[in-house]
Amino acid sequence: MSIGRTFVDVRPLRTSPVFRRLLIGRTVSSLGGFMTVVTVMYQVWDMTHSSVWTGAVGLVQAVPLVTVGLFAGAWVDRADRRRVFLLSTVGSAVCAVLLAVQGFTGHVPAAVVLALVAVQTSFTAVGAPASGVFLPRLLPRDQVGAGLALQQVTGQSMMLLGPAVAGVVLGWWGVGVCYLLDALSFGMAFYGAYGLPALPPEGGKSRPGLHGVLDGLRFLTGHRVVRGALLTDLAATVLSMPVSLFPLVDSERFGGDPRTLGLFLSALAVGGVAATALSGPVTRLARPGPVMLCASGTWGAALALFGLTSGGWAGLGTLVLAGAADAVAVLSRATIVQTRTPDALLGRVTAAETIVGQAGPQIGNLRAGLVAARTSATTALLTGGLMCLLAVLAVAVRTPELRDGGAVTPDGR
Repeated sequence: MSIGRTFVDVRPLRTSPVFRRLLIGRTVSSLGGFMTVVTVMYQVWDMTHSSVWTGAVGLVQAVPLVTVGLFAGAWVDRADRRRVFLLSTVGSAVCAVLLAVQGFTGHVPAAVVLALVAVQTSFTAVGAPASGVFLPRLLPRDQVGAGLALQQVTGQSMMLLGPAVAGVVLGWWGVGVCYLLDALSFGMAFYGAYGLPALPPEGGKSRPGLHGVLDGLRFLTGHRVVRGALLTDLAATVLSMPVSLFPLVDSERFGGDPRTLGLFLSALAVGGVAATALSGPVTRLARPGPVMLCASGTWGAALALFGLTSGGWAGLGTLVLAGAADAVAVLSRATIVQTRTPDALLGRVTAAETIVGQAGPQIGNLRAGLVAARTSATTALLTGGLMCLLAVLAVAVRTPELRDGGAVTPDGR
C-alpha cells in the first residue's frame, strides 16, 4: 500500500467543490463552537462560583438535543434539508449575538445565559439531522466514508485548537469577543451550505408529528445493521466512558497535578486526530461493521488497561490508543448510518444517532462516577472496560450482518 493511501482519503475534496466549501464552513463554525463551550463554562463559574451551575451547562445542552432531536428529525424528512440547515444556522448565530451582547454589557443572571445556550442547542438539534443527509447526496457512495473522515479530522483538530484560542481571547478581550467570534463563524457555515442544491427527501416524505417519529423508531429497531451499530456505540459510551474519573485518577496517582489532568484529555484527542488522519485504509476497505466492532472492543480494552497502569507515560499511551479506537468506531458508525438508511428516513436516524452520541457519554460518566464512589477509580475503569468488551462481543454474535461487513447491499438492508 502506498504512503498516500495510508492518510485520510481526500478524493471528496478533489471531486466535489460543494463539499470543499461545506467542509470549510463546518470547520470554522466548529472552531467558534468549541470556543463558546469554554466561554460559557468560564462565564457561569465566574458569575456563580458554583459547580452546580457549571454542571447545569451540560444539562441545558443535553435536554434540547433529546427532546427536540427526534421531532426535528421527522420535520427534516418532510422538508428541504438545505433550507432547514440554513434556518438553524441563522437561529444559532442570533443566539451567539445575544450571548455576545450580554457578555459586553454584563449584569445578566446566569439563568439567562443558560437559557440562551439551551435555545442555541435547540437550533443545533434541528440542524444536525439536516446536515446528516448532505454527504450521501453530494458524494458517490464509495466516498461517503472519506467525507465523514475529513469532517471528523477537522472537527477534532478544532476541538484541540478551540479551547486554546478561547483561553487567549478570554484573557485579552473577555467573554463578549469570544461569543462574537462564534457568531461570525456561523456566517462561514451559512456560506458553506448556501451553495448546496435543494435537498428534499427522496422516496416519500415523513408523516407529521409523533407518527413520523414512530416510523423512524420502527426502522431503527427493525434494521439489524443500523441497530447493531448504535447498540455498539452505547456499549462503548455508557459502560466505559472514563472522563469523569480523570480528576480522581489524577488525585490518586499523580497528586492532583492539573497538568497531568489536562494531558489525560489531550491524549484522547491526539489519538482521535491521529487515527482519523490515517484513516485511508479504513474508509477504502468498505467494511465498516467489523471495523466498528474491533475498534469498540479496543476502546474497552484500552480503558481497562488504563485502570491497571500506574505510570504516567503508560497511562497516557493507553488513552491515546483509546482515543484512536473511539475515532475509528465513530467514523464506522456514521458510515453505516449514512449508507444503510433510506434517504426518506435519514433525518430521523441521524437525529437518533446524535442523541446516542451525546447522551451515551453523559450517562457513562455518571455510571463511572457512581461506581468509583462506592469502590475506586481502578475498579470503575476495569469493570467498565470489561463490560464494554462483553457487550460488543454480544452484539457481534447476535448481529452477523454487522459482523460480516455492514456495507450497503442492493436492497438497502
